[in-house]
Amino acid sequence: MRIVVDYDLCESNAICMQIAPDVFEVRDDDFLYVLNDAPDEDRRAAMDEAAQRCPKQAIKVED
Repeated sequence: MRIVVDYDLCESNAICMQIAPDVFEVRDDDFLYVLNDAPDEDRRAAMDEAAQRCPKQAIKVED
């Protein structure tokens, strides 16, 4: 699994960070950072939730 973020769409609202702070981080510069773009398969449910709850649909989970 691989996490892909479309930074042109991302508003850095941190919903994904609330769901998976081990993968996503919004820093003081108000930009989203992906801390782990290839999380273990046991994190799939959280990654799918982060992608679904993103208001701009900027997160994709690819196989």
